[in-house]
Amino acid sequence: MPIKDSELILNPDGSIYHLNLKPEHIAQTVILVGDQNRVSKISKHFDSIEFSIQKREFKTETGRYKGKRITVISTGIGCDNIDIVLNELDALVNIDFNTRTVKKQLTALNIIRIGTSGALQEDIAVDSFLVSSHGLDFSGMLHFYNLKHIGNPEVEAAFVKHTNWSSKKSKPVLISGNSELESKICSEKTSSGITATASGFYGPQGRILRLELEDNTLNDSIQTFNYNNLKITNLEMETAAIYALAQLLGHKALSINAIIANRAAGTFSKNPGLAIEQLISYTLTKIVNL
Repeated sequence: MPIKDSELILNPDGSIYHLNLKPEHIAQTVILVGDQNRVSKISKHFDSIEFSIQKREFKTETGRYKGKRITVISTGIGCDNIDIVLNELDALVNIDFNTRTVKKQLTALNIIRIGTSGALQEDIAVDSFLVSSHGLDFSGMLHFYNLKHIGNPEVEAAFVKHTNWSSKKSKPVLISGNSELESKICSEKTSSGITATASGFYGPQGRILRLELEDNTLNDSIQTFNYNNLKITNLEMETAAIYALAQLLGHKALSINAIIANRAAGTFSKNPGLAIEQLISYTLTKIVNL
């Protein structure tokens, strides 16, 4: 049965609603960044750029780097935007826009997020690279999907108990990254651990300006959580949603961050731009052979 117009929304030119892309515009390897200005910081390394477009915060450029076709897309901030980007990327490769039906032969994308993050463990150096072995979602967005087969109930329950997690907050969900991508991107230059994905930048990440927190000890509890040597290494706002939706849709995803702050030590990078540039170069070198 064809997907209704109200569910699969296409623009008058036949492109998908938010991203403004057509199937031929994207490569099988997709790099996601939060900041739209970071797209050109990646694509400037390309040998050639074949396509570029922007709609709202979603900027896309597709080109070739050392012969490999790569697409870079900015998602903006937060899991709500990831919900849009992942679903529309999947639609571009796995739904026939002419018949509005799911294709019989599905395509799996390689999705790599290049981001920035703050470390929670004091021994993680500022300006280092961290690969997310898992994403721990605090946002609640994922509970609108059927997560029965991709969560980690034992670890989630241990975390809820350890932090005395409030029942007023959304239940945390732990999702693993893709092990194949992890093995190809990790090296002696990277560390790894659980990345907590918050629903905001200030209160949800334990920052206090003028508003009181519901639990001002939560970050300490998050920092001290340890399950079979799995620790929560950093906080950001997208990784768990990328991991969950990629798994549910049959894609491979991995998140790698430049650590530009250490929350435990109270330090911030002296040159975050350089750290990000070095991470971009490192990641492009690693994904050429995917």
